[in-house]
Amino acid sequence: MLGQSKAHDTLKRVLALSEADETEVMLYVKDSALTRFANNVIHQNVAEVNTSVTVRVAIGKRVGVASTNDTSDKGLVRVVKNAQTIARLQPENPDFPGLPEPLPVEPVDAFDQAVAGASAEWRARAVGTVCTRAKSAGLNSAGALSTGTSEIAIANSHSVLVYHPATYIDLTTVVMANSGSGYAARIGWRLDDVNVDALGQDAVNDALRSQQPRPVEPGTYTVILMPYATLDIVDSMAYTGMGAQSVQESRGWMNERIGQQLLSANVNIWDDGRDPLGLPRPFDYEGLPKQRADIITGGMPQGPVYDTLTASREPGKISTGHALPAPNTYGPLPLNLVMGAGSATLGDMISSTERGLLVSRFWYTRVVHPRDCIITGMTRDGLFLIEKGEIAYPVKNLRFTQGYVPALANVESVGNELWTVSESFGASRVPALKLREFTFTGATEF
Repeated sequence: MLGQSKAHDTLKRVLALSEADETEVMLYVKDSALTRFANNVIHQNVAEVNTSVTVRVAIGKRVGVASTNDTSDKGLVRVVKNAQTIARLQPENPDFPGLPEPLPVEPVDAFDQAVAGASAEWRARAVGTVCTRAKSAGLNSAGALSTGTSEIAIANSHSVLVYHPATYIDLTTVVMANSGSGYAARIGWRLDDVNVDALGQDAVNDALRSQQPRPVEPGTYTVILMPYATLDIVDSMAYTGMGAQSVQESRGWMNERIGQQLLSANVNIWDDGRDPLGLPRPFDYEGLPKQRADIITGGMPQGPVYDTLTASREPGKISTGHALPAPNTYGPLPLNLVMGAGSATLGDMISSTERGLLVSRFWYTRVVHPRDCIITGMTRDGLFLIEKGEIAYPVKNLRFTQGYVPALANVESVGNELWTVSESFGASRVPALKLREFTFTGATEF
């Protein structure tokens, strides 16, 4: 670990090198290790330590960004000069509001010494439990378990100066049978957040019960989505409409719908970067404090999240602490989403379903159109037919092209348990869902 004092010293050294009108520096230190397994055997153990420095400078309204992992004196001088050269070659950005002024940032605990001390031997033993369970059942396991620490520190020429250390543990596994498979994944910052043995057993159980799937006709079904499938819905909606840039450019599902009863009344989604049950971080990539943002309340969109640039375009708006690292073409995005839990158990959802499908997860999903967040993709790692309130038998995977917004308008019940699962930059906490209607457009051969 570099530590707060050395991190701040590095940031201040870089700021002192800049001749630009405004300068921002981000220091990111990552010490990560990964144990990968396949065919019930560990086949790779790797570790990486890396320190990167990203400099954003503004010369008037010309902005340049450069990065390096050479933190020597020469390396830091070079990255600052590169950022300034890039800025001088850029056209002016009339929307650039300048770098933000500092705001108070309260620290949040996200560091577990047990994770920081997790060794290759510990990961091998943990992964070994998954491999042993799969082998004992005559199945084949694959996946990866990673642990690590990170430090992020940000400063700018307006006196922003923040630092945050964190740990993480992340497991993904797929267990294969002759004609079926099971999947399990979790992420957290405490060692106890990810029960590797229990998750391995979950994947084994799903692989066993998904064998010998029968064909089923495409069509519109009542579906029960496990949290992995819910995750795809929530994250896809985030990327297609929960950020202010998509709303300001009139290309998101939230446009002209804020404050309307768009979704089922029992759909509540918010973003909370300080949530200790997710991957908490107290500030965004501009060094501004993360705020809880209520995005959907009672099925009604409340509004998107903002960074400094998008907030400056609307009178009275301020950043909600959702800036991404520069350079950034996406605009602000929520990285710590939570979908509020309901009161239903998975058993309740199944027993109340006359005929439907239990979906383990969605896979290979792609955006067809951001309006209504229309997605195409398929099911994977366990699809089961429900008849008369019971799981009847496994069925072959189905393909779909479905709007996630109208799907969430058909939510009948929400699960009472939230799972923490990773996405591109952070983690979401999501429940199981029961949807009255979901349309599948095609079948697969497996």
